[in-house]
Amino acid sequence: MKLILASVALALLSASVGFSQSEELTKTDSTVRFATFNISFHRRSGGELAEELALAESEKPKQIAEIIQRVRPDVILLNEFDFDKEGQGIKNFLKNHLGVSQNGQKPIAYEFTFTAPVNTGVKANVDMNDDGEVKLPEDAYGFGWHPGQYGMVVLSKLPIDTANVRTFQKFLWKDMPGNLLPIDPGTDEPYYNEKTTEVFRLSSKSHWDVPIKIGDKTIHFLTAHPTPPVFDNLEDRNGRRNHDEIRMFADFVTPGKAAYIYDDNGKKGGLEPGAHFVIAGDMNADESDGDSYQGAAEQLTKHELINHTMVPSSSGGQHYSQKQGKVNQKHKGDPTRDTGDFSDSKVGNLRLDYCLPSKTLILKKCGVYWPETNRPGANLVKATDHRMVWIDLEK
Repeated sequence: MKLILASVALALLSASVGFSQSEELTKTDSTVRFATFNISFHRRSGGELAEELALAESEKPKQIAEIIQRVRPDVILLNEFDFDKEGQGIKNFLKNHLGVSQNGQKPIAYEFTFTAPVNTGVKANVDMNDDGEVKLPEDAYGFGWHPGQYGMVVLSKLPIDTANVRTFQKFLWKDMPGNLLPIDPGTDEPYYNEKTTEVFRLSSKSHWDVPIKIGDKTIHFLTAHPTPPVFDNLEDRNGRRNHDEIRMFADFVTPGKAAYIYDDNGKKGGLEPGAHFVIAGDMNADESDGDSYQGAAEQLTKHELINHTMVPSSSGGQHYSQKQGKVNQKHKGDPTRDTGDFSDSKVGNLRLDYCLPSKTLILKKCGVYWPETNRPGANLVKATDHRMVWIDLEK
């Protein structure tokens, strides 16, 4: 009897300390795994990232690649991957990092990729911050030191219907009905002058509709990276923009709400009713904590067409929230759902990254890659301040 009890206790201990992580990440042939990951592949100069990835010597890219090799998504959005027109950075990452075993992990290949220009670092040719000069990074459509900084990339093992990809880089904020364009709290007048408002793009990077083909099924991979709702003042210009960037996809998937939306080719409207979709990205908004505009994250986390039967989580989120303490102790949100690890004295850990399927899809399993201290792979997460979020969907 003592032997049986000891065996049960050992099994429970093993589960509690995370020895089942490899089992948790195991997927079946009947499912497809989508993921989103802010990998912090942004560099100060254009072309610098591609050169770094060509050498395959930097430690952080190797760590990012190992995380991807451990989780093995079929389709993944990479946020903060600097854009270059030739796609050389993507090629170098696929060949020299993902295509090479990292620390004994099996290499992983992605036959299909998609990327496109983003608004970060693209000079707007108007004095957007009204300081008498037109210069980067403040006078870009999205904050950035060079065109394409903080870009996005989709990697997929499954075919991408490139002919039907839609991008929304140039959609103007003023064209969203009921928008939250900021008001100057001192004058109650519009914060941005008329000239700026006429050219101000909503997306700080871009919004993409990337159709993924799974047999006869198409899943619209809706990807974005809204601006952080900070680095502003009482006018809350970034918080308001973040809210409306999130709102754009909330409206895009909702019948009757997307008529105002137009893509970069001039096509109007959103998804057809009943279409399959996954909304993914670093949304920079936590529904319970942080500085986002009221209700920003809830536009997705409480959306009636999104499958909320499971929420990605990790034991590491709880572990580090308790270990790091400070402002984390004042947070209201569930720490197991955190996906970002920031200054413990000011921001703390937050849920910012989302991978949200439509109710038309069956969600089988999900998680956040955040191992506890001294668990396999725990050292890898220092490569970025965000954690990968993944979901398994029935094919």
